[in-house]
Amino acid sequence: MASLSVKPGQRFTLPDWQNNSLLISADAEQQRYNSHHIRQEGRALRNETGNQARWDEHNTRTRLNDRIISVDRWREALARCLTDIDLEIDALTKVKEAAENALQAKNLCLDVAIECLTFRESRRDIDVVRDPVEEELLREVKVIEKTKKELQQRVDDAFKQLCLLKEARQQLNCDHRHKLETLELDRQCVSFNVTSGNISFKVNPTRVPDGTTALHEWELNSQCNKDRAEAEMRASVDLRGAITLSIAQTNNELDAQRIATEFALRKRMRDMEAALSELRWQEKNTLEEIAEMEEEIRQLEEDLRKRTLDLKVAHTRLETRTYRPHIELCRDQAQYGLTEEVQQLEGIIRALQKKRTESQDALDALYRQLHRIQTDIGYKTNSLQLDNKCMDTRRKLVIPVEKFEPEVDAVNRTRNLPRNSQLEL
Repeated sequence: MASLSVKPGQRFTLPDWQNNSLLISADAEQQRYNSHHIRQEGRALRNETGNQARWDEHNTRTRLNDRIISVDRWREALARCLTDIDLEIDALTKVKEAAENALQAKNLCLDVAIECLTFRESRRDIDVVRDPVEEELLREVKVIEKTKKELQQRVDDAFKQLCLLKEARQQLNCDHRHKLETLELDRQCVSFNVTSGNISFKVNPTRVPDGTTALHEWELNSQCNKDRAEAEMRASVDLRGAITLSIAQTNNELDAQRIATEFALRKRMRDMEAALSELRWQEKNTLEEIAEMEEEIRQLEEDLRKRTLDLKVAHTRLETRTYRPHIELCRDQAQYGLTEEVQQLEGIIRALQKKRTESQDALDALYRQLHRIQTDIGYKTNSLQLDNKCMDTRRKLVIPVEKFEPEVDAVNRTRNLPRNSQLEL
């Protein structure tokens, strides 16, 4: 008979088979329960985080808009203050120029009185007397010197006040410019959204940058700048009134002291002409030296620009090498060389900047000296003209300005008697 073949292996009982089916079913139900629980938690988390993110973004946008409004409010206040201080600077400058012109106008009166006294010193024998004319001339000299001293003090005060106004304006302008930049950046931040093309991850974005200030310090700085500018403007207004009053008072005092005395004046001209010739020679040489110094400064600035570009290259190389990965970030010879190059370039730039500053100081001194020479040339040319026409000059002091047509010297283009009783050099 043929026998049945039995498949080798372990045989399970029917209860085992049933238990296995029940276990698989139970595990499936448990996994479905766990999956459902996780899905519910994920949905809740998505809803919560989505709402939180949208609320945070809304709060941030609101705070940015509030900040933009606050900064723009200060920008408008600073802009108004800048306009006011510009107007005040212009007004004070005009008053200062009027005081300087009034001060310069006194030189003609003083030159005439001194020339008359000098001429009378040449009298001889019995004619050398102290008569009423000489007493009036001496009194006039004292009044002119007093008025010049007072006007000079006013001019100095106006110059100092102009410096304070310009310094306050510079601070206002800097604050105003910074607020414009801040407004542009904050408005750019408000415009960012998830679809913006220029958003990306940044390195340590929550860091506190160096130089960060507190909000009250920010407000205090702007308020101090505005208060200082307003205080300087108030002081400038008071000073303008005082200068205008001083000009009127000094003119009245000088007019009261003028007397209608005329003397024939003659003076030797050789010394004055020699002085003018020497000054013009000095002016010519000074102009040549100024041209050479300006060329040297341009060369220094060109070298400084080139060295600055070299330093930028070295800085960029050093910064780029900081991104070498892992063990490659080592201090090799190239790193030492770049570091040494940066140090040397910084030293070279400091030396060039120092030399440029020294050259600029020397150039400024040359310009000041040139101004002094040219001013002295104007003084001496005017004095030479007054010496030649002393009688006519003395007559101009008593003739009303509106009836007098000033003569113009073709040599130095200086009027014998400026309009509004002001000597123009």
